[in-house]
Amino acid sequence: MTVLDRFRLDDQVVIVTGASSGLGVAFAQAFAEAGADLVLGARRVDRLPETGALVEAAGRRYAYEQTDVTDPEQCQRLVDKAVDTFGRVDVLVNNAGLGWAKPATRETPAEFLRVVDVNLNGAYWMAQSFARAAINGGSIVNISSVLGLHPGALPQAAYAASKAGLIGLTRDLAAQWTGRKGIRVNAIAPGYFPTEMTDEMDPKEAEFVKAITPAGRLGDPMELAAVGVFLASDAASYVTGITLPVDGGMTMP
Repeated sequence: MTVLDRFRLDDQVVIVTGASSGLGVAFAQAFAEAGADLVLGARRVDRLPETGALVEAAGRRYAYEQTDVTDPEQCQRLVDKAVDTFGRVDVLVNNAGLGWAKPATRETPAEFLRVVDVNLNGAYWMAQSFARAAINGGSIVNISSVLGLHPGALPQAAYAASKAGLIGLTRDLAAQWTGRKGIRVNAIAPGYFPTEMTDEMDPKEAEFVKAITPAGRLGDPMELAAVGVFLASDAASYVTGITLPVDGGMTMP
């Protein structure tokens, strides 16, 4: 196996949640280009065939299932879809996420719990279902955030808490499953990328983000997706339990 071969995911089966828009679309396309077949999950199921078209354009197959990750039964159905369609599952990208900017004194209990339910609990239910099905080992890539590591430009207590919790969950699952099940568990902490959430920033906020980012710009979604492919591939076969910032230098010491 050459060095470049280690980055390939030929004929592996990858589940991506939150695959209807933004970073989820980029992850699906990148994993297909690396040789994997995709199983796509999202609440907005009508958008998934558009993501699937990118998978097919890369020469790979896809299946999809409407999935609300806050429902453990729906998480299990998504994993079952992968096994029923392709006979196996190898990689889970826990990308589904939710967040908004709101001062902590104004955020309602329901709003806080909703964010935690999607970003943290949903990732756990997906990981549980995946681990039961990944009988030959595999890889989980959790999509956290730099806000789980570092204060942000906007007040986002629920989002920051949920993403910090996901980093802790990543470490614990890696400790539990890497040796016993052969499942590596890592996280990515993205900085600011074009998404539906960043689309809500006003121009002054966007300029402030660029100013505090050494790279001086927002990231390109494929820059993030490429790191996901790396962590899922044999190129990272001795990497587990880490959180890798992909943030243009925002969180450097």
